[in-house]
Amino acid sequence: MASSAFASAEHSFYGVKDKLSPSNRSYGGVEEERMQILFSEAEDWGESQDISSFSDYRFHGSDMMKKQAPFSEYQRQEQLQQLLSDYGLLDNLQYDIASPPIQTSLDEIAKFSRISTELQDIIEARKDKPFQFPLTSLELLKNCGSRLRRLSGDGVLNPNTENNKAELSASETMRIASAKFIQSSSVAAVDLVLPGHPHDYHFSCSSEDEVRNVQLAEILLGAAEKVGCQQFDAASKLLNQCDELCCNTGNPVERVVYYISEALREKIDRETGRISIKGLGKKMNLDLDEDIMRPSPPNMLNHQLVPFSQIQQFSAIQTIMENVARAKKVHVVDFGIWSGVQWTVLMQALVNQRECSLELLKITAIGTCSQQVIEDTGKRLETFARLFNVPFSFKIIMLQDMLELKEDLFDLDEEESFVVYARFLLKTMIPRPERLESVMKVIKKLNPCVMVVTEVESNHNSPAFTHRFPEVLFYYSAYFDCLEECMERDDENRTVLESVYLGQGIRTILAAEGEERNIRNIKIDVWRAFFSRFGMVEVDLGTASLYQANLMVKKFPCGSSCTLDMNGKCLIIGWKGTPIHSLSAWKFK
Repeated sequence: MASSAFASAEHSFYGVKDKLSPSNRSYGGVEEERMQILFSEAEDWGESQDISSFSDYRFHGSDMMKKQAPFSEYQRQEQLQQLLSDYGLLDNLQYDIASPPIQTSLDEIAKFSRISTELQDIIEARKDKPFQFPLTSLELLKNCGSRLRRLSGDGVLNPNTENNKAELSASETMRIASAKFIQSSSVAAVDLVLPGHPHDYHFSCSSEDEVRNVQLAEILLGAAEKVGCQQFDAASKLLNQCDELCCNTGNPVERVVYYISEALREKIDRETGRISIKGLGKKMNLDLDEDIMRPSPPNMLNHQLVPFSQIQQFSAIQTIMENVARAKKVHVVDFGIWSGVQWTVLMQALVNQRECSLELLKITAIGTCSQQVIEDTGKRLETFARLFNVPFSFKIIMLQDMLELKEDLFDLDEEESFVVYARFLLKTMIPRPERLESVMKVIKKLNPCVMVVTEVESNHNSPAFTHRFPEVLFYYSAYFDCLEECMERDDENRTVLESVYLGQGIRTILAAEGEERNIRNIKIDVWRAFFSRFGMVEVDLGTASLYQANLMVKKFPCGSSCTLDMNGKCLIIGWKGTPIHSLSAWKFK
């Protein structure tokens, strides 16, 4: 039965009732509903390749095996430039095939590993505990307590320090506004202990823009609280004030308020029946999937300038390499191949770092939409494979529904090392958990030597709006801060990224309910509980993979703001301490 994977007592999260949901709510049956409850309530309980980077990045392993590709150097460079153009990269990017791999000092790796361990010990020792305060009318912010203290490295915002000369970030602004909102909303808030709380002295030394941003954030919080209480007229009036003070081309606070305000307005319209939304979420999701898959200028600029994608991809490829180091045949199944740039990285690694000759690299792409986009990706990969002299095959498995995925659809070879790569794929099936259950059973039968998973590290899955809102507020504030530091404010590509990806994500998470709410991110702890039901065990990413993540961080001008942390064996990639993505590796017992 579909729910059997969730039935054992040791991983039971049942018993937390969704007070905001209708009693007759259904996602397709009782069994499916029970599986959905696991994901939503477990979260409450536990509460998106830059080819030029190849010349700066080398995988660790044996010395480069010299292979003579059947192309002259001029021909290779000419075709590579054409491929770079096809990927939408800038013309001045350089690609160096022949440069030897950088041999990383074992002392350096050991040093990094030691530092990471020591840092983790410090973080665990200083981990903030959530504040407890009796504000029943402010359930909206009940999960924000631990965040309110993280205003600087030591938990205290000191107006006299040198660092505070810079304008407050969107994340800091939201934390200050949340603290002020809580204090001003109930006399019970006087019991809230905030060491070094900035409320008493902050505004005497802040700029007018910072004061304005905090006030704007407070208005947004007031509107969200009214929406949560279904006081829609009052909420609309507050949202009108937000509209007068923000825009989608302003500072990060204005931008995040703009998109959250849009989402709250749509939620009001949905709740009051002013608009017909049947099927809107599904259509929007299909359009978004196709946009993400195409190597468009906004996507490629995001890949070049924002560190998250390259950190994930290079660390994931290093992990895969460590698991197929001695294989003569490598078969990778990619759930959601997108532009496929990550596999050009794997090709280079297989050429440079192997002790034995590679007989075949096979890539199987799983897709449910945009077949032409996947076919174009396959053609580009085939050209790269010829340039690298890599024996290569590419296959597409197109499905109308992920329930159609079966073991016999794969061309399997007993001699090949089988790998599964799932980047932002599993979360898409959380709204329809019988599909996730079915896919996991197929993967278990295939028994990969490693399964690498990248997901969003946030709880956007709770059935309660008042639980989802603070998660959205802080997660997306950090993401808008990231884009502010990594990209120019007036860059049209940034505007597209924020509108198409971040804005629509906010809209779906906050405004939609039921199956229309098809973006349901969950944290690594919940994934662990789920994977354990299939006999999966988490494996170390490997010191080299973590070292490569650190190298990629240093490559970016904004890298000092990108944080790497470990949650067990899982790598957490964040922005100034706010978790953004998780990268983990798994095997079956």
